[in-house]
Amino acid sequence: MLATTGWTAVRSHKPAADPRAAALSAWLHGSIGGHPLPSPQSAPDVLARFFGSLGGHERERLAERYPLVVGNLNGAPVELRYRANRIALEAARTVEEHRTHSTGLTPAGRDDAARRMHRFDSLAEDDRQILAFDPNGDGRVAEVFGDLDRAERVSVIVPGVDTNVLTFEKSQRSYSAPVGMAQSLYAAEQAASPDTRTAVIAWADYTSPVGVGVEAATGKLATEGALRLRALVRALPGSSQVSLVCHSYGSVVCGVAARDLSPRVTDVAVAGSPGMRAEHASDLRTSARIWAMRDEDDWIQGVPHMEVGGLGHGADPVSEGFGARVLSAAGARGHAGYFAPGTTSLANFADIGVGRPASVRCAAAGSTCTGNLGPMANSSAV
Repeated sequence: MLATTGWTAVRSHKPAADPRAAALSAWLHGSIGGHPLPSPQSAPDVLARFFGSLGGHERERLAERYPLVVGNLNGAPVELRYRANRIALEAARTVEEHRTHSTGLTPAGRDDAARRMHRFDSLAEDDRQILAFDPNGDGRVAEVFGDLDRAERVSVIVPGVDTNVLTFEKSQRSYSAPVGMAQSLYAAEQAASPDTRTAVIAWADYTSPVGVGVEAATGKLATEGALRLRALVRALPGSSQVSLVCHSYGSVVCGVAARDLSPRVTDVAVAGSPGMRAEHASDLRTSARIWAMRDEDDWIQGVPHMEVGGLGHGADPVSEGFGARVLSAAGARGHAGYFAPGTTSLANFADIGVGRPASVRCAAAGSTCTGNLGPMANSSAV
């Protein structure tokens, strides 16, 4: 089945030293003011109280001493995480610069180091708000657009396969990469509702499959990603309502995460989905509204929407029997065109993101995709 349906074998993720593991070990043996540091696995509210008990100088000292820990701590102040990740990026950039001159690397290895060095340079610029960063392996990163502390509505973009620190942003067709997706959506949300305080997170803080191979056909990485996505949502500051906007394999992550999401998530919208590891929207067991879209020339429609022996991700979310609210994707082209400016798909994501679900355009004339917009609508769908 794999050979005849387009799933192909893929390379494994490249091995690398794990600087964050070393940082975590140092943190666990560290202290401040004579007191041990809290476990990085502590609940966000516990970590928030810890940082709230510190003075500004003490918080800065922790960010400078343990940037790869503080920058990824759910519960640490957002601005402190931005500061810590800038420090971590600058250190990672220096490592890659040394690797560009290493005689122990092949020319291809030195080229890869140069690309990572330039990417870390870009991510460390003063105007960027990096919420999470881990240079290990192919790298993980998350970036915020807008004021996360003051936002009334937060949209989290969960991308699909081949997402890593190098593919996080692109100069060509920028809206096909997480940064461009988030920038497009943030601008569309501001245009849709200028008075609504919004923030958008380009969330590539999970290990995604490499290529559309066996990893992409199974749920292992989605399960691991779902744990991280739930943790992110639980730790968001304030009381903002949250929408998950999930593309391709990212919709598998969102489907797995949906079963134990924070109630602050009001909507889960998927585009170009291979499935959500469910046969029906009600199987997701969430109070969030489930939305789905697919443009007419997206190749994902040729992927078998089934699950057999752990391969595949279940029913097609845009099928009538699944029970999602099916949205128009007019104007989108191909598998990566859903966030292109001027498309109905982007406008629909924006209306959902700013809390105007009744304003979306449904996929078919006369559709009831905007009917019964109250909570728990999907949990009782038949």
